[in-house]
Amino acid sequence: MVEYDFADSLLAWHQVHGRHDLPWQHPRSAYRVWISEIMLQQTQVRTVIPYFNAFMAIFPDVKALANAPADRVMQAWAGLGYYSRARNLHASAKYCAEHHNGNLPASFEALLALPGIGRSTAGAIMSQAFGARHAVLDGNVKRVLSRVFTPKGQAGTADLDNRLWQLAESLLPSENMADYTQALMDLGATLCTRSKPRCSDCPMRSNCLALATDCIADFPARKKRAPLPQQERFMLVMRDDSRRVLMQRRPEAGLWGGLYSLPEAETLQDAENQALVYAPLSQAALTLPPVLHGFSHYRLLIKPLLWNVPTAMPQIRDNDALHWIGLDALDQHGLPSPIRKLLKALP
Repeated sequence: MVEYDFADSLLAWHQVHGRHDLPWQHPRSAYRVWISEIMLQQTQVRTVIPYFNAFMAIFPDVKALANAPADRVMQAWAGLGYYSRARNLHASAKYCAEHHNGNLPASFEALLALPGIGRSTAGAIMSQAFGARHAVLDGNVKRVLSRVFTPKGQAGTADLDNRLWQLAESLLPSENMADYTQALMDLGATLCTRSKPRCSDCPMRSNCLALATDCIADFPARKKRAPLPQQERFMLVMRDDSRRVLMQRRPEAGLWGGLYSLPEAETLQDAENQALVYAPLSQAALTLPPVLHGFSHYRLLIKPLLWNVPTAMPQIRDNDALHWIGLDALDQHGLPSPIRKLLKALP
């Protein structure tokens, strides 16, 4: 395939078949592109759209996001997962409010200096919001380039990543960068999908090396993954007569950072001892159905234990993160999605 034909073919396809009605395209400002790109990391478009619209209604610009309390930001993000993304957004907004006059910088290097923005995200912002010639290399783009050009290299190595970056940069058109970037991501998301790609509809089908050699499934190369380990945690559901539950705000760093979750323990005995600290108990715990939740590197088996306590007694606090929250007010707080589902399904 002649590389300079790639951009022309892609743009012609996108003009007819691409996605032109995504909410962050209207208007396609730097702020809106930034928020969408962060949300789209590890998350599909159809999931992101309602979160994006709700987020924009609450935080329409950098200054609004910078001035918001951290709890409000985490509440708006709850359910999207990978919560460090929300903390990085908030930190970046604060930095931009202080150092960039409340705007996202129009410099690739300045974008890279912000928390949570890497090379591909900075390139996406620069190309889509400012029309600058910068490449992107997210999962969709890697898949397209790997199949069309079949670069050699072992999955997950710096050598292969460098080859893909060089390839991505060599294909950039001299203009229409916003459309080109969106088109490349669209092609990977709608046609050149991980499974069941629609090769017959692809504008690159006559020049795709993987298709020509019948090895689509081999690209992009994948690292062999060991089975995910599993961890188990007992979680304490302390519910009082006013249908409030005891919640604990998690540390900013680590799993579900900054969100409200249930107090937890590693063993049943520890859970029972911990429950006695929080409230007087007149009955044994009711064992609720376990909840299995998957993360990228392990699975978490949640074993919930329900205690009905007569009243929300003042609990002994070893920190300031313990709060009794009404079951009808869960949506007003940032909770991990499996914890929210567990509590809303209480008998």
